[in-house]
Amino acid sequence: MNTPTTRLRPDSAVSEDANRRWWDADAANYHAEHGRFLGTDSVHGEFVWCPEGLHEGDAALLGEVAGRDILEVGCGSAPCARWLASRGARVIGLDVSAAMLRSGPSAGAGAGPALVQAGAENLPFADASFDIACSAFGAVPFVADSARVMAEVARVLRPGGRWVFAVNHPMRWIFPDDPGPVGLTATIPYFDRSPYVEVDDDGTVTYVEHHRTIGDRIREIRSAGLIVDDIVEPEWPEWLDQQWGQWSPLRGQYFPGTAIFCCHKPD
Repeated sequence: MNTPTTRLRPDSAVSEDANRRWWDADAANYHAEHGRFLGTDSVHGEFVWCPEGLHEGDAALLGEVAGRDILEVGCGSAPCARWLASRGARVIGLDVSAAMLRSGPSAGAGAGPALVQAGAENLPFADASFDIACSAFGAVPFVADSARVMAEVARVLRPGGRWVFAVNHPMRWIFPDDPGPVGLTATIPYFDRSPYVEVDDDGTVTYVEHHRTIGDRIREIRSAGLIVDDIVEPEWPEWLDQQWGQWSPLRGQYFPGTAIFCCHKPD
């Protein structure tokens, strides 16, 4: 049994270990519940940025991808990486969970993107290796030191390279994780940066999600030497009636669920 607690502040090593084990154990259930929406069973994948259904094919937040070297951070079973590869990009997908990496239909196939198991705080790539880096609800919310992720991405990007990542909208932190009316009442201080932590009966940390404010995110990006071009807050579309965890049409009427930070490395 997992018990949530807000009294713990797991460091990078504990957070990474807990979330690796969590996603390894939950990979099958996650894909059974969300795989169709994300295109995980498609050889060519799909690039869905968020539960609001914003697709990279429509949004073009990454710009031209054909012929570019692209890193996906926190790729899961790599539907986004496969979609990018099918459009002519040279793609590497990175994730902390071996089970998630094994879940995609192209895992181990030479025609698909290369897949690497590693954490986002220590990217195993040389400086200036990529033209674009992206993360669609991948590693960023689950690491203790997201400032280090920004610095690592800046390091592996080439001058002029783009970095676009999606996370829970920081204002979501103040509301309970409930897709119904209960989830419309603010109960948690926005400035309380205590992570959400679950532990098992023995007190072992089993899941961690870290909170940063909008200002925190901006400062981490700028401290890494990157420039913020835009913050996209997708609206809930009229056509989408699918609930995803705390995301729902009801809550989507009132406040954003996702923030997508679009950045670049100066030339």
